[in-house]
Amino acid sequence: QVQLVESGGGLVQPGGSLRLSCVVSGHTFSSYAMAWFRQRPGKEREFVAVINWTGDRTVYADSLKGRFTISRDNAKSTAYLQSHSLNPEDTAVYYCAASRMFSPAAPSSVSYDYWGQGTQVAVSS
Repeated sequence: QVQLVESGGGLVQPGGSLRLSCVVSGHTFSSYAMAWFRQRPGKEREFVAVINWTGDRTVYADSLKGRFTISRDNAKSTAYLQSHSLNPEDTAVYYCAASRMFSPAAPSSVSYDYWGQGTQVAVSS
């Protein structure tokens, strides 16, 4: 059974940083592109970033580029999302997702095979 488990969320002050982790079990991690999405209160889920199988290609949502960094460690079957300069608009549930496909041109249109349960990030003073 494939499982994606996110961690690292919590309460952070504006301007702060956070690193989210997504540990994957039950399949060959290196066979999947890994992505992060988020759902802010009252909003639809939105794409944040995606990284390809080997970790040498990444794509970011234009509005978040520069503040978020996606990475992966295939030896640990873990994907990461490092964020900095957080602001209250970044408050959301953050989800990781896995897909056999990697589409740099349309990453949010890709069918993601597996999803985590989400981790809450709250940015507030």
